[in-house]
Amino acid sequence: MELTRTEYIILIVLILNAVVALICLIWNKIRGTKQHWIKFWIMIICPVAGFLYYVLSWLFWKIASGIGMEIDLKDVIFGKDRVKTQIKADENREKNILPLEEAVLVGDSKNQRLAMMNAIKGDISESLAAISLALGSKDSETAHYAASALTSVLNEFRITVSKMMQKLEEEEPEETQAEEELLNYMDDVLRQRVFSDLEQDRFVHIMERAAEELFKKDAAKLTAGQYESVCLRLLEIGDTEMSEKWCLRQAAQYPEQLSSFTCKLKLYFTLWEREKFFQTMDELKKSKVVINSETLEIIRIFSGGRAS
Repeated sequence: MELTRTEYIILIVLILNAVVALICLIWNKIRGTKQHWIKFWIMIICPVAGFLYYVLSWLFWKIASGIGMEIDLKDVIFGKDRVKTQIKADENREKNILPLEEAVLVGDSKNQRLAMMNAIKGDISESLAAISLALGSKDSETAHYAASALTSVLNEFRITVSKMMQKLEEEEPEETQAEEELLNYMDDVLRQRVFSDLEQDRFVHIMERAAEELFKKDAAKLTAGQYESVCLRLLEIGDTEMSEKWCLRQAAQYPEQLSSFTCKLKLYFTLWEREKFFQTMDELKKSKVVINSETLEIIRIFSGGRAS
């Protein structure tokens, strides 16, 4: 049976699509790219469209990495409630952060500008929560400094995470450097919670996926600090089920670390699960781990709440 012109063109396109999909499969397999079979079958099942999707995605990533992406300031939380989630400042950071917080809360425009200028002169990566307070300042100059500083940092964070994820995709199966770097880099910003809830949720789950990859490759390389970061960031966004999974993994790998107990205590405190909370507390009492004041406060509040 002789093919019509249209059928002939469709057949040629399908053959070329299959050849391109096969070449991409071989290339991705040589490079060690993950999910190469999935990409191959998507190209086969969705002729032309599947190939264009991956090409355009790659081009978009390259453009975004090269020139940066503008960030809408609505992604930044303006509320003063961020003070509650900010980590304690160390001695070096207190010199600039505490005066800034005080100036914003008091509403002193002159001191706000001076404190803001002092804060942004140095490394502001650990001062984002304090700087975000100044976005709501009545003084336009202070708000402008804060917006410029945060926009720059958030932009850099997004682009860097994108590049790190690409590096993770391209690394060899036995390599773990990308996962380790990604976990440490992301937590430094995410623990300050300067993104909107939606943005924070997305980045925390990217962080969790990196931790899962590292856990599968070599769990021994996950530090107690990294476990704690993943547990707490997941708890903050309300993903208690995933947080509990990492809490239990941490307790199994680091049974004598305080964070293995505090993460579970915070989780069960949030869920108000009395039995699990006091079971964890009993385990902590029986261990040789030294309890800090924060842990004692959690136990006191929980116990007081039950008593009332």
